[in-house]
Amino acid sequence: MARMSVEKFFAYYGENAALKNVTLEVPDQQVLALIGPSGCGKTTFLRSLNRMNDFVKEFSIEGLVTLDGVDIYSPDMHPVVLRRRVGMVFQKPNPFHKSIFENVAYGLRIQGIRAKSVLADNVEESLRSAALWDEVKDRLNDSAFSLSGGQQQRLCIARALAVEPEVLLLDEPASALDPISTSRIEELIQDLKTQYAIVIVTHNMQQAARISDQTAFFLLGEMVEMGETSRIFTNPSDPRTEDYITGRFG
Repeated sequence: MARMSVEKFFAYYGENAALKNVTLEVPDQQVLALIGPSGCGKTTFLRSLNRMNDFVKEFSIEGLVTLDGVDIYSPDMHPVVLRRRVGMVFQKPNPFHKSIFENVAYGLRIQGIRAKSVLADNVEESLRSAALWDEVKDRLNDSAFSLSGGQQQRLCIARALAVEPEVLLLDEPASALDPISTSRIEELIQDLKTQYAIVIVTHNMQQAARISDQTAFFLLGEMVEMGETSRIFTNPSDPRTEDYITGRFG
């Protein structure tokens, strides 16, 4: 079942088309990896799924993006509500200048939740979901910046999970991390896909092969092909995909 659907989607920065005629589905309870060389439109596409590009001057779109059948660019879909339902974690950890507890509680407080017991339960549950609780449960009042880079990234994932999204967008979440932290993030993604639809941008071919169920290959703003990861990596339909995966370019 598709959680999100994209049909004939174009994205423009001014007159320049960054994405051209992209059609795909984001399956529920699976990991969809977006691969392709730098500048091919992967991150623009990812940010289009929760309207983060709305903040970019002269950005415009054509086509249809739906979440549970509802057009996310329609006037009826408030961007703040959309971004709660479609959470995002960025390439570099970006914790707030707050305590570990308050980083996770931030989105809940914005929603008007004030009861200490409710906040405490939700923060613990989110930190457990992000495989971080056991490491920080005795230091929740410490600054988020006291954590290691890998812990900060898992904290950002916990912050996104606290508001109970339906879709989780990950923009190269492990690219700034050491191998051990990267492994922890990959294990976490595998655990989380049982509850969420996950879309991840990655430059790491091995990572895409390890953790994703579906892979979409982007090139020059177009989605060349999408399919089961095992097929894309062993028997791609398009020679451009094979050239990229085998390292002939990119």
